[in-house]
Amino acid sequence: MGFMSVLSFAHKLTEGRLQPGGRAIDATVGTGADTLFLAKAAGPRGGVYGFDIQPAALALAEERLRLAREEARAALSPVTLLLQSHAAMAEAVPPDWRGTVSAVMFNLGYLPSGDADKTIITEPSSTLAALEAALALLRPGGIITAVLYPGHEGGDREAAAVEAWAAGLPSRQAQAIVYRQLQRASAPYTLAVEKKKEADL
Repeated sequence: MGFMSVLSFAHKLTEGRLQPGGRAIDATVGTGADTLFLAKAAGPRGGVYGFDIQPAALALAEERLRLAREEARAALSPVTLLLQSHAAMAEAVPPDWRGTVSAVMFNLGYLPSGDADKTIITEPSSTLAALEAALALLRPGGIITAVLYPGHEGGDREAAAVEAWAAGLPSRQAQAIVYRQLQRASAPYTLAVEKKKEADL
């Protein structure tokens, strides 16, 4: 049967916490795959914000969402796509979202599109700022998932920085796990952070 892919694992963790009517954030829109997944899970009463610094990424995501709505496979939540760094999410989402978000997804690295500039990659400084913002926006019991790509240039530094950030979180605030293939150090892997419920604090 085999293990789930790192992306499928991130989705599995997220779907257990994002219910219809919930709020979610795609911190790195890319081609829009996670954006669409979140919009389906949150449903028409929910809401999704998406961030990317590349216009091409937002265009790809908009087309993916448009096709899904036309095919009417599922009712999607309203989606707001912003041409901004994920580091700006705390200021960009409505103030009443703070402490109410069920899921924030990160898929780091570069835009996986054929003609995209692969030298434009996510950077540790903005990613760590975005992770801090995401944790503040989460509701108790909410989750952050980050798919990390140590195999490309710069990806190993970012992956190490994200791991160090997660490992340094106080256990009373959050718990963190890693899902990875141990035999291939350069293989992508998923890191997840769950915000502790108030009863656990």
